[in-house]
Amino acid sequence: MIRQFELVERVKTYDRYADEDALNKAYVFAMKAHGNQQRASGDPYFSHPLEVAGILTQYKLDYKSIITALLHDTIEDTDVSIDDVRTHFGDEIAQLVDGVTKLTRIELQNAHSDQAENFRKLLLAMSEDIRVLLVKLADRLHNMRTLHFIKNPDKRRATALETMEIYAPLAERIGMQEMKNELEDLAFGELNPEARRSILK
Repeated sequence: MIRQFELVERVKTYDRYADEDALNKAYVFAMKAHGNQQRASGDPYFSHPLEVAGILTQYKLDYKSIITALLHDTIEDTDVSIDDVRTHFGDEIAQLVDGVTKLTRIELQNAHSDQAENFRKLLLAMSEDIRVLLVKLADRLHNMRTLHFIKNPDKRRATALETMEIYAPLAERIGMQEMKNELEDLAFGELNPEARRSILK
């Protein structure tokens, strides 16, 4: 796991005006909010938002996006409310976290929809701030990197298919070619492992 000071240092290398206190506060806030929750891998749940934040530092996103990444699952998965986020981190970050939460809820409702193009348009339309979509894409990327920990093969396949049909094209549409390539590769490895192995050979 990325340590607190390491995350702050990463952000400071490209955003010298980043609010260190706010970053530190968000790190501790999210870690406490997720408490003893665990991922399918057995890792502490907090490792996920932390990795999402880490992915976004590679794209040099502003410190408010990094804070949003740290907090992005708190509304959905903990006792934290959007008002709590607003009180501690202000309106802008609360709006970003709320945006990611809404995208997650739409994703769950549309998980079985065959209308991938309509869903992509809906995600784009709902992302009034492009940072919301970038956090969501980084969230999906980390979930794909850890997909092998999910025991249910049907669930893995459905997630991979959704990634191939919705998230990889979205990443491409907003110019995130490197992310699009990794999403496709991870999804293809789940959907057709034999073909991927033979291509690599």
